[in-house]
Amino acid sequence: MSEIRTLAALLFCLLVFPVPGGAHHSHGNYALSDFTHLEGTVQEVHLLNPHSWIFLEVPGKVPGGEPTLWAMEAATPGTLRWNGIEPDDVLPGDLIRVRCHRLRDGSDGCLLGFVTPLHGDPERGHGVEKEWD
Repeated sequence: MSEIRTLAALLFCLLVFPVPGGAHHSHGNYALSDFTHLEGTVQEVHLLNPHSWIFLEVPGKVPGGEPTLWAMEAATPGTLRWNGIEPDDVLPGDLIRVRCHRLRDGSDGCLLGFVTPLHGDPERGHGVEKEWD
């Protein structure tokens, strides 16, 4: 009889208490149908979970215009490593070219698709485009 009560209590707990699931991070904020092409100077790189970030200063649209700072969301550090990206491939001060999916609201942010370092150091992947999503 004790075993039946234990089993009933276990089944009750499984039905009543929610089981935590894996978090899902949507790309719904981004216009995934188009790539935006940008080139600029890296201000910050944050290799974090659940998403890494690059903050890129992009020159103004007109000569002498104010530069804009773009926030670019990327994959986790583990996924970046899986894609062949080393932590020192892109550092603050580096010039990079990106293809990314812009925020739907038009603000200066995007989901990184691909990054091409243009820093001149072949040891750090100069000129080699890699996927950051």
